[in-house]
Amino acid sequence: MASLPMTVPAKNVEVPEDLWEQAGLLPCILTVEVGVKNFNVGDLLRLERGAIVESKAIKGADVPVSINARVIGWAEFEVVGQRLALRLTDLA
Repeated sequence: MASLPMTVPAKNVEVPEDLWEQAGLLPCILTVEVGVKNFNVGDLLRLERGAIVESKAIKGADVPVSINARVIGWAEFEVVGQRLALRLTDLA
């Protein structure tokens, strides 16, 4: 039976301030998943600009928000001026 190496967390390790600033610039992928009703490949092929697709989401219901394929919370859609926006309602 092989033993796994044990790691001990370092104590009193200071991280330089500029390192945290650099980490804030790392790219990530934000994903919001909205299910749609009765949608198939034929519907996908017929999509065109301005098309409206009915979703499974109930008005005001929260949708999952993921970063790099990991759910980080929930949000609701909101109209802000001429744009569709997300309002975070809960963080995981």
